[in-house]
Amino acid sequence: MALWFVFAIMTAVAVFAVLWPLGRTVRAGREGSEANVYKDQLVELDRDAEVGLIGPAEASAARVEIGRRLLASAETERTAPVTARHGPRRGVAVFALLGLPALALAVYLPLGSPMQGDDPLAGRTKTAAASQPLENLVAQVEAHLEKNPTDGRGWTVLAPVLAKIGRFDDAARAYRNSISYAGETAERRADLGEVLSMAAGGVITADAKGEFERAVKLNADDPKARYFLGLAAEQDGRPKDAAAIWRAMLDKAPADAPWKPMLQAQLARIEGKPLPALPDETIASAQSMSEADRSAMIRGMVDKLAARLQQNGDDVEGWLRLVRAYMVLGDADKARSAQAQARQAVAGNAERLRQLNDGLKQLGLDG
Repeated sequence: MALWFVFAIMTAVAVFAVLWPLGRTVRAGREGSEANVYKDQLVELDRDAEVGLIGPAEASAARVEIGRRLLASAETERTAPVTARHGPRRGVAVFALLGLPALALAVYLPLGSPMQGDDPLAGRTKTAAASQPLENLVAQVEAHLEKNPTDGRGWTVLAPVLAKIGRFDDAARAYRNSISYAGETAERRADLGEVLSMAAGGVITADAKGEFERAVKLNADDPKARYFLGLAAEQDGRPKDAAAIWRAMLDKAPADAPWKPMLQAQLARIEGKPLPALPDETIASAQSMSEADRSAMIRGMVDKLAARLQQNGDDVEGWLRLVRAYMVLGDADKARSAQAQARQAVAGNAERLRQLNDGLKQLGLDG
C-alpha cells in the first residue's frame, strides 16, 4: 500500500503542476503591462502640467486620449481571459485531471508492475549469446577492454575465446593481461604457454616452455603444463624424458581424469606400441596383418573418415574420432586442423558445438 500511496502523491503533484498555470487568469499579467503603462502616462502628464511643461488645452486632450486607450485595454482584459479559459484550457484541465492518471495506470499495470516476474540472468545471457555471432560478442568485449584495460576478469574471459577462433597472438596478449590484472595462477600460465605453442604451429618455443615451467612451480600437478613439458622433451629429441613425464602423470592421475586416454595414446605412440586409433573391432580384424600393413590400413580408414566429414560436417562423433585418430598417429598438425574444421562445420548449431567442445575436453584438448 505504501508504494501505491507514493505513486498517488506523485500523480497528484503532476496534475497540480499542469492545472496551476491553467487556473490563473491572464488579468494580472496584462494589468502589469498595457494598463499600467497608461496609468503611468496619466501620472506623468499631471506632473508635466503642474510644472508648466504642457499647456492646459494640450494636457486635457492628452488625458482624453490616454483615458480612451485605458478603457479599451480594460475591455479587452474582461473578454479575452474568458475565451482563453473556457476554450482549450478546459479540455487540457480535464485531461490532466482524469486522463493522466488513467493513462499512467494503463501503461504501468502491464509493463511496470513490481509484481511481474524477472527473467533470470542466465537466461538473458544465453539468449544474447545465441542471437549474436561470436565475432560480434568478441568485438563488444574488446571495445569494453579498450576503455577498461585493467579489467582482469574481462581479459580472463576473452583470452580462451580468442584462442578458439584462431587469434593466437591476440589470445597470448589477453592471457598476459589476465595474469597482470587478475593474478598469476598455474592454469593461466599453462594456457599462455599453450597459445604461444599454437601460434608457432605446435612447436614448444622457449617462451612457451618458460610459461609451462612457471605453471609447474605454482602447481606441480598441473596436467596441461606437465603434458606440454613432455611434448617439449620429445621435440628436443628426448623421447625417454617425455615418456617418463607422461608415465608419472598417469601414475598419479585420478581414475576419471578426462585426459588419460589421450595421454595413454601419446605414450603408446612414443614407445612404439600398437595404436588404438579406431574401434576395438577394427583393430581385432587387423591382428593378422604386419605392422606396416596395419598402419597403412588404419591411415586409409582415417583418410576415408576425413573425406566423409568434408561432405557431411554435422557428425560431431565423427569429428571427435578423427581428431583422436590424428593425435594417436602423432599428426598434431592434422589434429589441430581437424579441430578447427569441426568447429567451423558446426558453428551454426549451438547444441552440436557444445557437444564438440565437451568431446574435445575429454580428449584433453581445450574445448
